[in-house]
Amino acid sequence: MGRLKITAIALVMLMAVPAQAIEPADYQSVAATLAQYKSAMEKRDLTGVEALFSPDAEIFETGGIEGNFAHYRDHHLGPELKEFKSFTFRNYKISVRGEGDVAIATETYSFSIVLASGETIERDGVATSALKWADGKWQIVNLHSSSRKPKVRPAGGT
Repeated sequence: MGRLKITAIALVMLMAVPAQAIEPADYQSVAATLAQYKSAMEKRDLTGVEALFSPDAEIFETGGIEGNFAHYRDHHLGPELKEFKSFTFRNYKISVRGEGDVAIATETYSFSIVLASGETIERDGVATSALKWADGKWQIVNLHSSSRKPKVRPAGGT
């Protein structure tokens, strides 16, 4: 009889916990956070983007450790974006999965960069991000991206 009483008490306690404490926002809203980041890159304006990242976030790009977002912004991404005339994503796809207050996103895309000199750089890229649900929003805690020259497809091939 004691075990039944404890189980009943545990069930009542679980029912009293607000649903949001058990399940965070829709995992698909992760895509909105990453879309804000992508949009800032295309605009070449990182104003306010640090709010998308956890203060202890780690950024990895094409084999390099870039540090937290502030370091990446100030010493890598920000100076690069100032050198670009344009930055455009194409063929963008995202998949998101999650468990509890953690979500994992995988993005695939192609992008074009037009440099101040007029030279155009074309790349295919992939990024994986880990995000955590904190203070009512998704924050990026880990971002790893890489890119390579697009594969040359044979004429008539797929």
